[in-house]
Amino acid sequence: MKKVSLLFCAALAVMFAVSCGSSESTTDKQPFSTDDVKAEASKPGGEDIYKRACAQCHMAGGDGLPNVYPPLAGSDYLANREKTILQVIKGSSGEMVVNGKTYNNTMPPQQLNDEEVAAVLSYVYTNMGNTGTAVTIDEVKAARAK
Repeated sequence: MKKVSLLFCAALAVMFAVSCGSSESTTDKQPFSTDDVKAEASKPGGEDIYKRACAQCHMAGGDGLPNVYPPLAGSDYLANREKTILQVIKGSSGEMVVNGKTYNNTMPPQQLNDEEVAAVLSYVYTNMGNTGTAVTIDEVKAARAK
């Protein structure tokens, strides 16, 4: 039993020595900051924002509510990115045509910052059967400036 324990301790010492050694200089590595990880983890993602701010009307899957709220899933309205960004930022009222159907309702402006608008629209553009690309914060800032 002593031999097994001694062998186990020796193996652990070798593994420790090998795992701690590195051919890289320590100055090449970036310092790890738990603050950065916490800040990133606390940011809501596009899906979370969608669930909180959009799903009540546009439904969880983006199908909308027939004759009331237009769909976001497979929506031709998304083709005009600036108009879509402004829709979220400023809201709208009156008639709009989405996928050939007319909707006449009000969408209030969403109380989201530029990063949140980019995140939620990136989620919409890249999910729900949509094949668009992510919306950038710069696109949102440019639209908001108009």
